[in-house]
Amino acid sequence: MGLSSDNLQVFLAVLDHGSFSAAARALRRVPSAVSMAIANLEADLDLPLFDRSGREPKPTAAARSLEPQARLVDAQLKALQVQALGLTQGLESRLTLAVAPELLAAPWSNVLATLAAEHPLLECEVLAAPQADALSMLHTGRAQLALVFERPSLDGREGFQEVTTETLAMMVAPTHPVLQSARNGKLREEHLHNTRQIVVAGRDRATTDSRLVFGRHTWRTDNALAALSMISAGLGWGWLPRNLARPHVAAGTLVEIVFENLSNELDLWVDVVWSKERPLGLGAQRFVALMGRR
Repeated sequence: MGLSSDNLQVFLAVLDHGSFSAAARALRRVPSAVSMAIANLEADLDLPLFDRSGREPKPTAAARSLEPQARLVDAQLKALQVQALGLTQGLESRLTLAVAPELLAAPWSNVLATLAAEHPLLECEVLAAPQADALSMLHTGRAQLALVFERPSLDGREGFQEVTTETLAMMVAPTHPVLQSARNGKLREEHLHNTRQIVVAGRDRATTDSRLVFGRHTWRTDNALAALSMISAGLGWGWLPRNLARPHVAAGTLVEIVFENLSNELDLWVDVVWSKERPLGLGAQRFVALMGRR
């Protein structure tokens, strides 16, 4: 059968532009070449695709029946061509992004949507991992990029781009006993020191960000959703991203702690990080550029 990407393109151009001459102009060909391509396609398929009895050719029922599948095949061929071109220009076969669990609600998925539209056959993998573990994935080559909070100190092996800020706030269940100690609805920092804190951290205790640990008694988890569940259950207080906690505060299962003597929020930069020891592929470079524009 003589169905090819070329005569498929000609067939769809005639459908879209309504005539052989208009299709020829769109394809930058002479009308006779378009007419010949359609005639050859009809002969190969043994089907009349256009009624030529009028001034302009009219699609037959057979042509309209073939059209949806033809458009699908055409889109797949174009995607394949884009993927092949990308591979020659350094597009990775798979892009793996490691995301700190607290940042799962951050605006990175829309960037992936743009990347998917530009490279529809690029395979993407998103892994949720505690910040220290996400950065470790970079250095072992398991991930090409990590989306994490700013680090207290810089690692010379890492490149990074600041992309947004995330506000953390201290949250507690509305039934937690510590709130009974509030004066005029407000606590002081000593109440936190003596109350169990739920800490989101990596599996290596040495990597815990000391800026976020206030309590003398801590329970740890490597997952922000687990922390949210533990805090909501009244097991302790903890730092949570406002974007993550907002619907639970609205539902009345969490409250933000109000203090007499300090502000209950911590604004942290969010960075997309990569390893300087490995070259970034085309997809990773594009992701970093798109995130940097936000």
